[in-house]
Amino acid sequence: MPNLMEITDISKIYGPLKALQNITLFIPPGQWLAVMGPSGSGKTTLMNIMGCLDTPSLGEVILDGERLSGLSPAGLTALRREAIGLIFQQFHLISYLTALENVMVAQYYHSMVDEREALEALARVGLAERARHLPRQLSGGEQQRVCIARALINHPKLILADEPTGNLDETNEALVMEILHGLHNAGATIVTVTHAPEVARHAERVIVLEHGKLVSDQYQTHPSHRPAPQEGGGACRPAGPVPGPDGRAAADGDASGVPGVAGAGEAAV
Repeated sequence: MPNLMEITDISKIYGPLKALQNITLFIPPGQWLAVMGPSGSGKTTLMNIMGCLDTPSLGEVILDGERLSGLSPAGLTALRREAIGLIFQQFHLISYLTALENVMVAQYYHSMVDEREALEALARVGLAERARHLPRQLSGGEQQRVCIARALINHPKLILADEPTGNLDETNEALVMEILHGLHNAGATIVTVTHAPEVARHAERVIVLEHGKLVSDQYQTHPSHRPAPQEGGGACRPAGPVPGPDGRAAADGDASGVPGVAGAGEAAV
C-alpha cells in the first residue's frame, strides 16, 4: 500500500534561518505519528507544510498521490479542505456561532451543510447536549472536542493535531486522547505535534526535531497504544511490536533518544 504522505529532503529557509533542514519522512496510512522537539525546533513549520498551509523552500511533498509543488495556492487550499482535518491548540472557534454551527462551517466550505451529520459528529465526541451552546459557554475541553468534531466532519484522510491537549487539564486531556485512540483504532492517520512525553506515548512512532533537523525516528510499543475501551466492550488493537515502514516489526531497543518515551527500534538520523 502506498504511503499517504511522502516528504523527501525538504528544507524551509527564511533568509539566514533554516527552520527545517533536509527532512525525509514517509507516513503510511493508519499510522499515528508524534512530532516532538524543543521550542524553535521546526515542529510547527513541519506541521504547516504537512497541512498545506505552507510550502518547503526545497524538496518535495506528496500527499495522497498529489505532488504539492505542482499546485497553486487555490489548489493547496482545495487539497487541505478535502484531505486534511486540523485540530488546533487555540481551538479557533467562531465566538458568535454555536458548537453545531462551528462544525457546519467546515461542511459549508467543503460541500454542503448537513445539520444531522454535524449533530452526529458532536455526539461522537460526547457533546450532543451542548450543540446549541456558544464557545464561551463551553469549557476548554468541550471547545477542543468541538474542534475535533469540526476537523472530522468531512472525513479527512490525515488528521493533524497541534498540541491538542496543551490548554487542557488532566481530565480533559484523557478525554481527548481517548477520542484520538478511537479514531486511530478505526484506521485514521494521525500526526500529533507535542512537547509532552505523556502525549507522545500514545503514538506508534515518535520523531524528534532539533534545530530543524530530524535527529530521532523511533517505533515504540507501550500499553498506551491500546485504544480506550469502547462502550459495549469494543475490540482493542493487538499488543506487540509495531511494524516499521517496510512492514517488519521493530526490534526491541533503547528509546532514550525520545525524552520520556519508552519504545522500540533503531534511531534514524
